[in-house]
Amino acid sequence: MKKKEEKKMTLSELNKNVEKLKKDLFNLRFQKSNGQLTNPSKVKFIKRDISRMLAQIQRQDKR
Repeated sequence: MKKKEEKKMTLSELNKNVEKLKKDLFNLRFQKSNGQLTNPSKVKFIKRDISRMLAQIQRQDKR
């Protein structure tokens, strides 16, 4: 997801996306432990997206 799209989102949308990404991350970790993960770099990008969205949530809370 692009940064511009994230800035336009509301708090509820950001929270929903964070929860979805956390579930995806859990599934990727499970696949990794079973040796079924085909694209290990995806874990890094999901973690980065979660972090960026959480920062955006904090910025919006301060307003």
